[in-house]
Amino acid sequence: METTRHFTATVYVVNDGAAALHEHARLGIRIPPGGHVDRDELPHEAGLREVREETGLDATLLGSAPDVPAPDGKALPTPRYQMLYDINVHENGEVGHQHVDHVYFARAPTRDIDPAPGEEPPDAWNWYTPAELRESDVDADTTRIAIEAIEAVD
Repeated sequence: METTRHFTATVYVVNDGAAALHEHARLGIRIPPGGHVDRDELPHEAGLREVREETGLDATLLGSAPDVPAPDGKALPTPRYQMLYDINVHENGEVGHQHVDHVYFARAPTRDIDPAPGEEPPDAWNWYTPAELRESDVDADTTRIAIEAIEAVD
């Protein structure tokens, strides 16, 4: 069986010591903004686009691309993590679909969530401090990375 892989981008958005997570209607878990990288789109561009669409926030990625003197190229912003997620696992254990996720950290100027039409509503979003994350039932990986993002921004 062939495994189909899609590139995705996720951005942990932080403002004033808290990270934004939303209840994903289909998955039933709390996650940061993110989604598929579109054709001809770079992963960091996809992450920022997803943040704008899902939250209405104009976030700024942490870190920058290193200055590499390449005559015909340029360095891209480095994700904090690259994660491989099994999306479709069959009963026999074979994986039919995976996401190769580029995970970034970003700073937001405000906590005012104003999603684009068709996105999760504003009340699906909450801002979580490290203490709230530790006391929540948010998945362990999301909790750990969100706390790391908060510490990196602050």
